[in-house]
Amino acid sequence: MTVTSPPDDELVTVRETVAPPVSRRRRAGVGLAFVAIGVLTFLAWGLGARNGDAAFNVSQFGDKVQVPTLRFPGGGAAMVMGVVIILIGLGYLARPFGRSAHRWAMVVTGVLFVLAFLCWAGTGSPSVANSPISLTGLVGNSIIASIPLILGALCGIVCERSGVINIAIEGQMLVGAFAGALFASSAHNLGIGLLGAVVAGALIAVLLAWFAIRYLVNQIVLGVVLNAFALGLTNLGFHSIMAGPKNAQAYNAGATLPQIKIPVLGDIPILGRALFDVNIIVYITYALIVVVDVGLFRTRWGLRTRAVGEHPKAADTVGIKVNRTRYRNVIIAGLIAGLAGAFLTIGGSGQFNSNISSGKGFIALAAVIFGRWSPRGAVAAALLFGFTDQLQITLGIVGTPVAIPSAFLSMVPYLITVVAVAGLVGRVQPPAADGEPYVKG
Repeated sequence: MTVTSPPDDELVTVRETVAPPVSRRRRAGVGLAFVAIGVLTFLAWGLGARNGDAAFNVSQFGDKVQVPTLRFPGGGAAMVMGVVIILIGLGYLARPFGRSAHRWAMVVTGVLFVLAFLCWAGTGSPSVANSPISLTGLVGNSIIASIPLILGALCGIVCERSGVINIAIEGQMLVGAFAGALFASSAHNLGIGLLGAVVAGALIAVLLAWFAIRYLVNQIVLGVVLNAFALGLTNLGFHSIMAGPKNAQAYNAGATLPQIKIPVLGDIPILGRALFDVNIIVYITYALIVVVDVGLFRTRWGLRTRAVGEHPKAADTVGIKVNRTRYRNVIIAGLIAGLAGAFLTIGGSGQFNSNISSGKGFIALAAVIFGRWSPRGAVAAALLFGFTDQLQITLGIVGTPVAIPSAFLSMVPYLITVVAVAGLVGRVQPPAADGEPYVKG
């Protein structure tokens, strides 16, 4: 009698298709959290606002569509938003929402809380009278700040969905940024710089895959070592090759990719310039978000990737080459991380500086966790982190009724991640075989 294995497209992961039941205690905790956020919004941002109106610009100079400056009582608007959040919490306590409604409740609560905070910050400010808060600039700068985080998060998702922990995203970004600036300046060709950046990120990924998969090195320790290696290598290259005015002109020239504006779409108020008047790396990022999301959950490659990250032994049983799949995906992820590095130099400032990534790879890892190893969730988390980063600059210009240290705002993304891991946004659980080497028996 011949025993045949089922085709790999019949292999499913039960943990992803069956949601665990939610306890009453957790439901009550989430509902009370909504109510507490609403009360904070009403009292702190509403009653605590200064007298006067909040002013917001939704257009910039040169926009074809000019929208008048929005002015309204900031304190009153914040109080209304607080009441809406409280009603959401009370509704959750009365009848817990389904998964989809719960997510929308989280999004609406977050948006209202942030808008109320901006109303509190801008109401009655002396500087606002002459310079209203620019929503267009805030949104646009937030998106630009989030692009390397999105790319780094996509890199982490592809790796960890395959069962390989990638702590080395920071190092891959750093090497990609260095190679992008070096090759673009040396060849006087931004396309060559872009290619050099993605290849450099892939080379670090090859080291990660080789030691983690072939030699079974602890993946967390290996990632830390690769980050240290990348930092030392790029510092050596920077001081040996790029330092000094003459060398900088030849190897760190500061060239940047041009902006490409999409007609009509680029003229949309608030979001037009932010989304459709950007360089090629941003457009590639849009495409990668769709490709990774659709690829992971709608294609055979994605099914095999999730299989080797959840149940590598079962995947091997149906004929999937586990380690080959992991090698391939880790290298693909390295290409994405190298692209993130390119954005820091030829896509942004144009020049490489020592440790230019400044922890963005680790923030991308936080986005992966906060997004629950989902491309859509990770993108939302990266946008949140980028917004928080730019909010420091906006508040520094506007001024707030109570001085808020910029270091505190820098901590907010990590505090939110801790809350997420604690279970407020649902059970956060990595792929079952994440970080576990597979040795065929």
